[in-house]
Amino acid sequence: METGVESGGGTAPRAGETAQTLDRGLRLLHLVADAPGGLTVTEAAQRLGVARAAVYRLVGPLTEHGLVRRDGGGRLRLGVGVLNLARRAQPLLAEGALPALRRLAEQTGATAHLTVVEGSEGVALAVVEPSWTAFHVAYRTGSRHPLELGAAGRAVLAGRAGSVGPVSTAGELQPGAYGVAAPVLGVPGWEASVGVVALAPLAGATVGAQVVAAAKAIGRALS
Repeated sequence: METGVESGGGTAPRAGETAQTLDRGLRLLHLVADAPGGLTVTEAAQRLGVARAAVYRLVGPLTEHGLVRRDGGGRLRLGVGVLNLARRAQPLLAEGALPALRRLAEQTGATAHLTVVEGSEGVALAVVEPSWTAFHVAYRTGSRHPLELGAAGRAVLAGRAGSVGPVSTAGELQPGAYGVAAPVLGVPGWEASVGVVALAPLAGATVGAQVVAAAKAIGRALS
C-alpha cells in the first residue's frame, strides 16, 4: 500500500486516502475469495472500478502477507495466509457459536449447524449432534449446498430480505430429512444461518423459536 514520508520534504498520505486503499485491498481479497477459478488483474480492476496499476499496488502487500497468490497463469487466488487467520479465529468460533449450538442440539434432539456463505453456496462451519438421541442426522462440517436449497441457505436469503423468522424445508437436500433455520444478523461482513436437521418432522413453532434464539445468541457473541 502507498506510504508517505514521515519527515523531510515528503507528504504523508491523508487519512482518507489510506482508508480508501485499505478498503480496496479488503474488497479485492473478498473478490478473490468469491472466485473459485481465480481472477486476472484485468478482471479485478474492472470489478473494483480502478486501473490495473492500482490492483498491482494492492496485490503486493496482500502477497507479502500470504493472503493472495498468483498461480502459474498469473491469476489471483487465495494464499495460505488465509488459513492461518482461520485457525486463529477458531477460539472466537468456539466461544461464540458452539455453546449456543450445543444448547440447540440438546433442546431439539436434532443436529445443529452454523452455515456461512461462500459465493453462491452455504458451507457448514460448525456442527453439533445431540447426545441423547438413538438416531440423528450425520451432517459433516464443510458440507456445501446452493443457497436456494435447504433451510440453511433459504434462511440466509430470507435474512437478506429483512426476515428474522425461521425457515422450514423437507427433503430438499436429502430425501427424508427435515430442516429449520434462521439467519444470523448483525455481524459485519458476514452472512450466516443457524439451523437444525432431523430425520422426522420438527415441531414448527417450538423448534422455530429455539432456532431463532440460537441465531440471535450467536449474532450477539460474534458482533
